[in-house]
Amino acid sequence: MFESLRKKLKIFKESVSTEESELNSATIEASEDKTTPSDEAPEEASYETTTQKVVDVEAIGHASEYVEQVPQRVEPSNGRVSTQEKSIFERKIKGKDLEDSLWDLEIALLESDVAVSVTEEIVETVKEELVGTKRKWRQDVGTLVEKALRDGILKVLDVSGLDFDEFIKNTPKPVTIVFTGINGTGKTTTIAKLAYRLKNQGYSVVLAAGDTYRAGALEQIERHAEKLRVKLVKHQQGADPAAVIYDAVQYARAKHKDVVLADTAGRIHTNVNLMNQLRKIERVIDADLVVFVDEALAGNDAVERALQFNTAMAIDASILTKVDADSKGGTAISIAHATSKPILFLGIGQNYEDMVKFDPQWLMNRLFDEADA
Repeated sequence: MFESLRKKLKIFKESVSTEESELNSATIEASEDKTTPSDEAPEEASYETTTQKVVDVEAIGHASEYVEQVPQRVEPSNGRVSTQEKSIFERKIKGKDLEDSLWDLEIALLESDVAVSVTEEIVETVKEELVGTKRKWRQDVGTLVEKALRDGILKVLDVSGLDFDEFIKNTPKPVTIVFTGINGTGKTTTIAKLAYRLKNQGYSVVLAAGDTYRAGALEQIERHAEKLRVKLVKHQQGADPAAVIYDAVQYARAKHKDVVLADTAGRIHTNVNLMNQLRKIERVIDADLVVFVDEALAGNDAVERALQFNTAMAIDASILTKVDADSKGGTAISIAHATSKPILFLGIGQNYEDMVKFDPQWLMNRLFDEADA
């Protein structure tokens, strides 16, 4: 996963490293060309002075003490050499040296479905970290560049964290979670995966078949409920989804169940009537958590949809599906920053266990470490 973005980030590292290596070599060559005879004269004088001292000592009868000594070259003490060495072996990275590489990075991020505002922030962070940095000769510039890239991406992912497991543990029961999103993104499958996860952690789960409009939606969630052996609350097709979810919550309270996972009809964010249904659900159901589900493959469309859904029913977090098929990786970087809401999980397959808790460091490892890709 994320092969495309990983390759582009690697190209950026190599580009900056090559540029800095060439500039450093040019600096050394230019410094060597400036060497003049006047610089060497004091050294020759010092050499002769040392030789003369040995002769003087031998002349006064103490030659046995110095016969094994070899005349030593005395370095001039005027400070010119140390200053020269500093200029050769340490140089400051300049903004103009990075212009082309930073432009290439910006294009690479945009091509990888990273949102424009997120791209600009990452590039600016990288620039701020690298420009003015003093690097020594032969120092691995790639390490500096990778650190700047990691910091830039982690910065845009730095939203208020939400640990799902801790949230479930500490919230009064039953915990009611409503899932929103459009059709075909894996929303119902994601609900089943969470039910599987929660059941394995010892929680009792109730599913609410709130998608009463899509043909086959009821049958789909029924199959999951049967496989997982969890309670499903449902009404007939076309029923009011708010009523279905309300009945599920009441059932959970009466039967002392721990968690209610409520499905809703997948809807296009431009469909006003369907979006209004979400507003009704929000009024009727005091949900503890509203989770937006979309696929990583949607790219910037997923970010735009999340913002639109957030205006209809304020979302608290997101889950990205089909991450295992995403070669770009931009959606995972962009959606948390755009919505200012955390990503809870990433779907990485079709099986119930194929879902991992989102961890920014996990994402960094897959973007920069080939072994973890």
